[in-house]
Amino acid sequence: MPPERVLLSHEALVAAFGDRWSPSEVRKAVELLAGGDGRFPPGVKELPTDLVKAVQRERLLAAMLMAAAELGYRHVTVKHVIDRAGVSRPTFYEHFENREDCFLAAFDVAATRLRSRIDSAAGAGGEHWRDRLRMGIEELLRFVATEPDAARTLIVEARGASPGALQRHDALLDHFPGCIDAQVRGELPQPPSGIAAAGIVGGIEALLYSRLYEGETDELESLLPSLMYFAVLPFAGPEAAGEELGDTALR
Repeated sequence: MPPERVLLSHEALVAAFGDRWSPSEVRKAVELLAGGDGRFPPGVKELPTDLVKAVQRERLLAAMLMAAAELGYRHVTVKHVIDRAGVSRPTFYEHFENREDCFLAAFDVAATRLRSRIDSAAGAGGEHWRDRLRMGIEELLRFVATEPDAARTLIVEARGASPGALQRHDALLDHFPGCIDAQVRGELPQPPSGIAAAGIVGGIEALLYSRLYEGETDELESLLPSLMYFAVLPFAGPEAAGEELGDTALR
């Protein structure tokens, strides 16, 4: 049985392209792909050539995330990627030098999307640091639930893919302790060492690694109270952390 083929939505392509092409042109690209079982018809002339190439690249990136999550990066071949993207081998090599080049590009795009979503959610979380922290963690869980292929690539597959991928994985993790520290430092009379924020990020990542490795991504929202307890505890103590659980026994 052939593998499932990537079908990108209009919203996903608009988010990736911004205003480089009109919404109607992007929508037409989606329609052509849907009508062609995930492939552009041969000799497509209804769209700008650079738009077709950009769509092909986005499909290859999404296909790499899909293949890495499904097979494990070490087992992924270029054929696995092009079969899921619905493009030819020459098209793949128009965009990427090799399998690792495609994987690193897919990692970068997914990592940028994750950082943007969490930073935006935390920034809109209100005036209290706990509310901002809760919104950021909630958005992280939503990302894992709605983009499991990207999440598994970022958290699981990148660890063992290559030295370059591991460096990107570590840099992504290093981004978040500073964000947490910035959210709480201005509001606490005696904020703890920055090591606390690094411990929070490491603990959350370890839990998500376990869930993603086992394919257990259902009902992730149920983890939010426990993760908030874990995150609030080093900054505000057990009473405040217990409020996140709604359990008076922990106060």
